[in-house]
Amino acid sequence: MKEQISIPTSKVQRASKFIKTGAKVGGNYIKHYSKKLFDKDLSSDELHLENAADIYESLSELKGGALKVAQMLSMDRNVLPTAYQDKFSMSQYSAPPLSYPLVVKTFQNYLGKSPDKIFDSFTRSAVNAASIGQVHRATLKGKKLAVKVQYPGVADSISSDLKIVRPIAGKMFKISPVELEQYIEEVESKLIEETDYTLELQRSQEITEKCEHLDNIIFPKYYPELSCERILVMDWLDGDHLKDWIAFGPTQAQRNKIGQTLWDFYEYQIHELKQVHADPHPGNFIISGDNRVGIIDFGCVKVIPDEFYEKYFQLMRSDVLNKDYDLEKLFLDLGFLAKTDTAEEKAFFMKVFVELIDLLGKPFRSEEFDFGDDEYFRQIFELGDRMGRMKEIRNSKTARGNKHGLYINRTYFGLYNLLNNLGAKIKTGK
Repeated sequence: MKEQISIPTSKVQRASKFIKTGAKVGGNYIKHYSKKLFDKDLSSDELHLENAADIYESLSELKGGALKVAQMLSMDRNVLPTAYQDKFSMSQYSAPPLSYPLVVKTFQNYLGKSPDKIFDSFTRSAVNAASIGQVHRATLKGKKLAVKVQYPGVADSISSDLKIVRPIAGKMFKISPVELEQYIEEVESKLIEETDYTLELQRSQEITEKCEHLDNIIFPKYYPELSCERILVMDWLDGDHLKDWIAFGPTQAQRNKIGQTLWDFYEYQIHELKQVHADPHPGNFIISGDNRVGIIDFGCVKVIPDEFYEKYFQLMRSDVLNKDYDLEKLFLDLGFLAKTDTAEEKAFFMKVFVELIDLLGKPFRSEEFDFGDDEYFRQIFELGDRMGRMKEIRNSKTARGNKHGLYINRTYFGLYNLLNNLGAKIKTGK
């Protein structure tokens, strides 16, 4: 893959790149609708492919917050057409890497030495490159290490990038302005945390220590003496990314074992630690030769407030859909309903959200659940698509939901998708 020799870092440079990309997308729309004049049955597939390619090319050069948002959207199959999902998912661990001289410059700026003065060996080319940083392989005193290096200027550009992305995302993906504002606000705060590798180091050590007793999981050791706010050093975990491991054709028993491990890992974090590895995409999981799950990259961790936890997880209870359960109060507390709703609005949103929690909560209300059931996921995608077309939701003047739910919802959507890709049948009941 071709390496980048520079990243636009100033607000003017980055804004110009966004504007040029917008012009390309606009041109794609003009071309599409010109063709449609002569072919009324023309599908939007080609338009989506061209837009996805142009947007991804631009975001991958800019790196940072906008590319991270694209990655997050790619995990939600209800939001984006397939062309965008496929292209944006590349940002998880195969974005264009930075050239070696820029990596050396980061080391000299923050550690005062180049990598070859610190490590016994250090790969000049990145082995993985994502939205915030890239990973190099190194050795030191016989140990194999993974060295994560943050892209220059990423931390300083997050807020300005997301200001530009706001209107584009809202228009292209039909997200209501009030929901988009709440979404972007929470995303911005988490992205700023993700650029703080000192915080990531602290959380990585804390969570891995508290989870090391869990079966079938391995964690890398971290090295504070070699790390700083823009460089993070840990043990190298041998194995295959989850997506690649699945492609090798594991047995159903192996799939179930990996799926159960992932489910138990997330349940323990959420219900015992009240903080969770909130970035469950395939690039963050390594399957070892003996079929254990290696957990990497604790950059995105959601701390769950007690008050929100108590209310949110009532939605998963087996009796929550009973007629005598005060679901209306719970919906009000969680922000699904607003006190200013009319009777008509209340009835509409009650019906929609009851259908939603009934469907999404099924794994929690079963002793065992088959995530390989594609019909179940077809129902989820159909409901998401139907909700996206409801004018009452698109035009709502009130943000529906709680900001703390954003990353919890995305964590579960990501986990569900991983388990579906595995085709895993696991024990989910208490």
